[in-house]
Amino acid sequence: MPNPLIDVQNLVTHYGDRLILDDISFGVGEREIFVVIGGSGCGKSTLFKHMAGLLRPTSGRVLYSGVDITGMDEDELAAMQRNIGIAFQSSGLFNSMSVGENVALPLREYGGVDEELIGPLVRLKLSLVGLDGAENLMPGELSGGMRKRAGLARAIALDPPVVYFDEPSAGLDPIMASGLDQLILDLKQLLGITVIIVTHELESIKTVADRILMLDRGKLIFLGTRAEALSCDVERVRQFFDRRPDASMIQRSA
Repeated sequence: MPNPLIDVQNLVTHYGDRLILDDISFGVGEREIFVVIGGSGCGKSTLFKHMAGLLRPTSGRVLYSGVDITGMDEDELAAMQRNIGIAFQSSGLFNSMSVGENVALPLREYGGVDEELIGPLVRLKLSLVGLDGAENLMPGELSGGMRKRAGLARAIALDPPVVYFDEPSAGLDPIMASGLDQLILDLKQLLGITVIIVTHELESIKTVADRILMLDRGKLIFLGTRAEALSCDVERVRQFFDRRPDASMIQRSA
């Protein structure tokens, strides 16, 4: 891919002596919804952390707009991370703060925004995710889907060009999950953002993905469009999309 927004080059990661990611290379383009999939323990979350600058690899590089973030010091990395938003699986909201205060937090901490503008900006971000009027509610008063949306509102508070989602549909019923998928598509179109998603939810993958990367035991085994993934003849990819168990698992349980 020429001039990718995010360029992962020969990434290798160990946890102690255990190899987690084995020579991973790929690029993510601007305004793309890029989905990372794979079985439990395949390295998805580790790759997610590297791409967001939350973890340093054993070797290899992650370039953001052509700049290597793996070699940055803490101050440089913090400045870079203001250009990304992260929506955590659990929403990541602070339960002691109202929804509005949660969304306002990055504006106050990093945005250099005049205090008089924070309230209107918070209401705007909440309206973008379908939570008009929710700024005075506490996280405990929200449903699971509403907490996910509030977490997304906070992730886009600073208008980042890149937003990372960690299992956005986890724990949601099919109707709420479908609504969140549509919200991601709408925000990509409205804001022109690049979206990185780590998930195993098949319906979400089939709905939102522009391109898909699949990991298996720390190796990249597939990289291509959604259509290419659905027609791929690699056995591990087929197992994933057909929801077929591994033959070795069946033998062990017999």
